[in-house]
Amino acid sequence: MGDIRMGLIGLGSMGRHHARVIRETPGMQLVAAADPAGDKFGAARDLPVLPDVEALIGAGIDAAMVAVPTLEHEAVALALAAAGVHTMVEKPIAHDVPAGERVAAAFAEAGLVGAVGYVERCNPAIVEMRRRLRDGQLGTIFQITTARQGPFPARISDVGVVKDLATHDVDLTSWLAGARYTHVSAHVAHQTGRTHEDMLVASGQMDNGIIVSHLVNWLTPRKERQTVVTGEKGSLVADTLTGDVTFFANGTVSPEWEAVRNFRGVAEGDVIRYAFAKREPLRVEQENFRDAIHGNLSAVVSMSDGVETLRVVEAMLDAARDGTTVRL
Repeated sequence: MGDIRMGLIGLGSMGRHHARVIRETPGMQLVAAADPAGDKFGAARDLPVLPDVEALIGAGIDAAMVAVPTLEHEAVALALAAAGVHTMVEKPIAHDVPAGERVAAAFAEAGLVGAVGYVERCNPAIVEMRRRLRDGQLGTIFQITTARQGPFPARISDVGVVKDLATHDVDLTSWLAGARYTHVSAHVAHQTGRTHEDMLVASGQMDNGIIVSHLVNWLTPRKERQTVVTGEKGSLVADTLTGDVTFFANGTVSPEWEAVRNFRGVAEGDVIRYAFAKREPLRVEQENFRDAIHGNLSAVVSMSDGVETLRVVEAMLDAARDGTTVRL
């Protein structure tokens, strides 16, 4: 089989990176690029910048990467499904759950590969953390917490911080836990005068009993991307900015100082930062999509997973609006 003829629609902040990575991925060839707003980053290079998804399909592509604004995901993805084009859509799958369900159903009914671009699943720190969890390093998992904070991204205008950033944390938490959310509570804030929320504090529980919490905003003048999993044998901390994973073990030596022992509950043990291979997440994501087109679907984020994640983040918004706990 020859190279997969790839089309890319959306040449903005994410699309330009997808263009580079697709060109660098063995077995893929970028043959067409489209964006009605033009190509301000020059990502298309020598390719003509096509005006819309119909022109992209007309270029004779086998598969497509969709990196348009969230509100356009549904229309673009449905056009690609109707044309028989395997597709990966940047997260979230669509602007709301019904739209996401329509997209997922269209690809399933057509027998096409449909994937969602949750690139954090491809971050080396998260991949290594999950491997260690599956190997039982922490024993029974008690809690997963995430913090995803940073400055406001001027590129975002059509969704708030929940669907832009918290969606990553919901997806990777379910993936790490191997479980689904059963209920969520949340609070949001609107501090910048925009229609959409810019801060989120959320908590919930998974169907296997793991409790979770998420701290997300784009009003912090420093970037933080941290996931902490705590279990019966200690904690694993993944920093997805640096790609590092650190293990904080429960100590095997009990402190002699009675007051300290009683207060801490568990003793502080060894701290280990692991060394392992670190590859660019976006490159891994495109390789996984390529492999899915060739029949290995094990590593891509399915569209059904994308819909479930969207269902959870919408429940967070509902919980924040109504001041309730939402059961899923």
